[in-house]
Amino acid sequence: LAQASKPPGPSSPNAAKRLYRNLSGKFRVNYTSFDESSLAGRGEKEKLRKSYLFQSNAALFEAVELQDLDRVQELLKQYSPEELDLNTPNSEGLLPLDIAIMTNNAPIARALLQAGAKESPHFMSLESRSLHLSTLVREAEQRVNELTAQVVNEAPNTDCSEKEKQLKAWEWRYRLYKRMKAGFEHARVPDAPTNVHLSVASSSSVQVTFWEPLSVNSAVVTKYKALRAIPPVVASPLPCLCSAASSSGELKNLHFTIHGLVSGTAYYVQVSAYNMKGWGPPQASVPPFAIPSNWREYDGRAPRRRGQAEALDHLLGQVKTVHQHCVCHEPCKNQPQSRKHSVSKSLKHLFHAGSKFLKTLKRGLYLTAIFYKDDNILVTHEDQIPVVEIDDTYSCLLMQDFLWFTKVSCMWDEILWLRQCVTVSQSSCSCILQTRFKMLLAISQMQGLLGIQDLGQVFFEPVKDKQGNILIVTLKEVKTNQTFESVRWVPICKLQTTRKSVSSPEEPTALDTLLISVQDKLAYHQRSSHALSSGLYLGYLKLCSAVDQIRVLVPEQLPNILCHVKIRSNPNISREEWEWLQKMASVEEPIPVEPEADTPRNHLFQELQVAIKELMTLVNIPLQEAKDFRLYSQEVLDFGGQVSFLLLLPPSDDVCTAPGQNNPYTPRSGFLTLPLQIFELGEKR
Repeated sequence: LAQASKPPGPSSPNAAKRLYRNLSGKFRVNYTSFDESSLAGRGEKEKLRKSYLFQSNAALFEAVELQDLDRVQELLKQYSPEELDLNTPNSEGLLPLDIAIMTNNAPIARALLQAGAKESPHFMSLESRSLHLSTLVREAEQRVNELTAQVVNEAPNTDCSEKEKQLKAWEWRYRLYKRMKAGFEHARVPDAPTNVHLSVASSSSVQVTFWEPLSVNSAVVTKYKALRAIPPVVASPLPCLCSAASSSGELKNLHFTIHGLVSGTAYYVQVSAYNMKGWGPPQASVPPFAIPSNWREYDGRAPRRRGQAEALDHLLGQVKTVHQHCVCHEPCKNQPQSRKHSVSKSLKHLFHAGSKFLKTLKRGLYLTAIFYKDDNILVTHEDQIPVVEIDDTYSCLLMQDFLWFTKVSCMWDEILWLRQCVTVSQSSCSCILQTRFKMLLAISQMQGLLGIQDLGQVFFEPVKDKQGNILIVTLKEVKTNQTFESVRWVPICKLQTTRKSVSSPEEPTALDTLLISVQDKLAYHQRSSHALSSGLYLGYLKLCSAVDQIRVLVPEQLPNILCHVKIRSNPNISREEWEWLQKMASVEEPIPVEPEADTPRNHLFQELQVAIKELMTLVNIPLQEAKDFRLYSQEVLDFGGQVSFLLLLPPSDDVCTAPGQNNPYTPRSGFLTLPLQIFELGEKR
């Protein structure tokens, strides 16, 4: 019993040293053996991986040979082209694409082409391909004859059953090679592509779009080329194509751009298709030629926004330089260190006893921040969306202060500097300046409690209630897999069902209204970050004014852009097209003038007709009223070079609906009106 009660540790320091030394030696041996085994394990894993990839390559060849489209698509989705060795020939010198096109399996060939597959480089000519196929057929036939003789002459046994399996496999391969050879012999060069359209892409490029050849009897088309030519200096009925250059197009999009052209020079373009039998006849484009140009060349104007961002950054830097030695910064020089410390806390101290998040609202102006991830929202332990107070005695002009707040949201990182600059005249400042200083304080408080500087995007209007509460709402999506201590994500639907309302359904508080409509606000935030695809658009500009603001009509699905329809995929307006638009704008009385056929002007005229009809239907305006509408002819609105807009304007008296004035044509559901300043900020984002 006495021995059992002794502690299990060593009885002396020397014993402890011996125990440590022995254990250390054992651990050293174990570590060495572990390292060796791990290296050996890695080698085995690498061998298994290579074997697995080799099997996947063989599986792809088998799926193509069996014409199993689903299996081919599954393998292309599961593995990269490098892992599949997509462009490495097999032992017969064939690639998966070769087998697909010579068996004329167009769906599998398209899937392989989209994944980056190529034809075998061994087939340099029609003769080499024909000779290779004949050799494969002859060798397969010879192998079938040999195996047939062995099966017939040998007695039934295990080896004989194995030979029978080999015979069946070679018979199937013999039929495959014969089918491939027949497919090659019966194929012919492809017909010319259809609907070849040529347009001006920029001052130094043209864009070619086309459709596949209509014929279904020829082999699969694997690539295209465009022949471009400059008309000869001497007058001639046809342009010279002797110095044509070829450009490969993208099969999956059936369009490509020819770069490096000379502005102001006419270029004729023809497009040809290629299959395993060679190049087909060329098809001339419509219009027959294009002159690289841009609408700005009409009057030589520079882009409106050129250098604006740099100028604003330079101006802000100058302002900061002037304020560096301001007296208001003296007591705050050591604040960045403490600020950094508070940020490093992240959200783990969000809900300690000293937290200043509000649980209930009194009459006043408040700031709330909504952070969401998927269908979850960040809340306090009291299941409350984070709220801080701005001003409990607010009585100024809300819209003016709100619009100022939205501009501040573009400078979340500069709040401390802005607050320091405003404190200089705090004692003698006006009501407006006091309110804005309190806004900066509330922002700093929210940033400090959350440990995050970027509070996100401001929702386009405050949330109000009849008790006099006003909530300014910011929204931010958390996309990273971030974990926060002492904070929990709650499903939005659960928060809406479990939170107890403190107001009546007839007169909900601002917090209850926010919670009820939070999903709509999140949808607005997500939609406002969507971007348009590349192209030329027709936008509809409609404003309505109130006492303290001007609002602009936008679609709910894309609130950061005007109501619009797409005219075409090419965003560029050529000089010739712009000249025609200017001519139409200068005509006082509308007259039905159609441009000549097969010209860029005629194509733009037809595209505008279709777009205007579609846009009028979209905004619920009778088409007969569109005769009084005008195209904005001062400029083309350019957004980053990939998206451009032509504006359609109502009559001058109806561009902006005045307060109290009825709008005879109310858009259908799916639209909303944003304050003009909010719309401008959203467009810049």
